[in-house]
Amino acid sequence: MTNLPKVTIDGREFLLDDLSEDAKAQISSMNIVDGNITDRQQQVAILQTARNAYTQALAKALAEI
Repeated sequence: MTNLPKVTIDGREFLLDDLSEDAKAQISSMNIVDGNITDRQQQVAILQTARNAYTQALAKALAEI
């Protein structure tokens, strides 16, 4: 049993040390993109919460007219 870092791609497991430099670079780029996607999803959630608050405030303001 090995404790070397592994990655699973399309259901196949690979040792990172066995991958080419190009494959390692692609994985690194994918990890960066995945992190950016997660950040953007969190930003969308924050913005949606703010939008909902503005919608409620607008509804309250219109009710007072």
